[in-house]
Amino acid sequence: MVFYISVIIVALFVLWGAINPDNLASFANEALGFTIQKFGWLYLLAAFAFLVFSLFLAFSKYGHIRLGSDDDDPEYSNRSWFAMLFSAGMGIGLVFWGVAEPIYHYITPPMGEAQTADAARMALRFAFFHWGLHPWGIYTVIALALAYFQYRKGYRGLISWTFYPLLGERVKGPIGRAIDILAIIATSFGVATSLGLGTLQINGGLGYLFGIPANAYVQVTIIGVVTILYMLSATTGLDKGIRILSNANLLVALGLLLTTLLLGPTFFLFDIFTTILGSYLQNLIQMSLRLAPFTQNPWVGDWTLFYWAWWIAWAPFVGMFIARVSRGRTIKEFVLGVLLIPSLFSFFWFSVFGGTALHFEIFEKLNIAEAVQNDVTTALFTTLGHLPFGTFLSLLATLLIITFFITSADSATFVLGMLSSEGQLNPTNRVKITWGFLQSSIAIVLLLSGGLQALQTASIVAAFPFAIIMGLMCVSILRALEEEAKEERRKEKKRRKKLDKLIENE
Repeated sequence: MVFYISVIIVALFVLWGAINPDNLASFANEALGFTIQKFGWLYLLAAFAFLVFSLFLAFSKYGHIRLGSDDDDPEYSNRSWFAMLFSAGMGIGLVFWGVAEPIYHYITPPMGEAQTADAARMALRFAFFHWGLHPWGIYTVIALALAYFQYRKGYRGLISWTFYPLLGERVKGPIGRAIDILAIIATSFGVATSLGLGTLQINGGLGYLFGIPANAYVQVTIIGVVTILYMLSATTGLDKGIRILSNANLLVALGLLLTTLLLGPTFFLFDIFTTILGSYLQNLIQMSLRLAPFTQNPWVGDWTLFYWAWWIAWAPFVGMFIARVSRGRTIKEFVLGVLLIPSLFSFFWFSVFGGTALHFEIFEKLNIAEAVQNDVTTALFTTLGHLPFGTFLSLLATLLIITFFITSADSATFVLGMLSSEGQLNPTNRVKITWGFLQSSIAIVLLLSGGLQALQTASIVAAFPFAIIMGLMCVSILRALEEEAKEERRKEKKRRKKLDKLIENE
């Protein structure tokens, strides 16, 4: 039932966009305005609360609890584990915004004067903020809940079953199905946003390298070709397609990162990483709760709220995928691994690519800002073009975007199949192919009805109900962990009584 209802809802949206894209764009913009104006504060508080909750669990008395039985070992090596969660959670977006976002913030900072040294520092600090601990805190909450209830408690691997401590047997009824359907819809739009961004940037890279025009026909063709590739990968299973591609992604990303670091202003970039990391940590709480009620500055809605909604929309997909590959790890190991390692990689990524672009813009007057304003999809390629071997680096970046695209879509197809198949660890190819086709269809519809703006709008609106679900999920897992702690204390008392009796008998 969940599968058919979800497919019908998503298919109706695709038909709406195909028949009347202008009407869809108008409706989405109205929904966006309402969501930002009335509930922007909720997104900020929720994202900050999820981060605090994750850290609390890591260092609490529950940190030693294993996501599985007490004698389970981790299913994947640390390298493969990191590669898979990173490719699923950040891939395309990190490449798309690595140059563009810091330059955008430098031109139009959230506060203060534009195109100054302070604006440059603030630009990178907010890039760290948007791609650092907060998104991974969101992913951690849902992934931990899914892994704990599935591997420790033996429940089904569904979002609805993480509410068993609150709902009991009602998770098997209409309430549970509604939660799973909401998760599927949020995932569909979140992933479609990422696929749309990837398509735009692949088009931008091909245009920069080979002069291929940026238009709807080319973008639909790109989606069609990549859809075939990720369908082939998805049908090979988790241990082959996704794991191999994730490891390849990480190697290519590291190659591009290190090459850019060495060919660019190397020591300047290390200085940036150190300085901005300190500034980010110092201002973390202030940035986490920042709105603009007195100035009505739209910057927070355009950037921070979009990102928080995007991460929340991605959370069912990324959370379920991370849970699937994290069996056997303790809560503390899991939380610190998921929070810190990808965040540090993101910080260094923005330091290298954003720092290189800012160096070119500020000190070498190469007009990177003008290129970003003209066509954001070519920002990365324009920056790489000013380095030695720029054409080769642009080819490498285009290859990375394509492989990230395939891995993200592949992983999402796998997870949507699980969500709509009663939590089956290996959904049938029929289910995966259905979701693969619908994902690509949503991305096409959103691109045709408004491009990047439509993608961002859909993400923010789709994420709103799921933010509330995630808040309740925190309550549920805390209750379950406390019950387990009580059970451990009861067992310990029994063991002590038995030991005391043995001593008395002797």
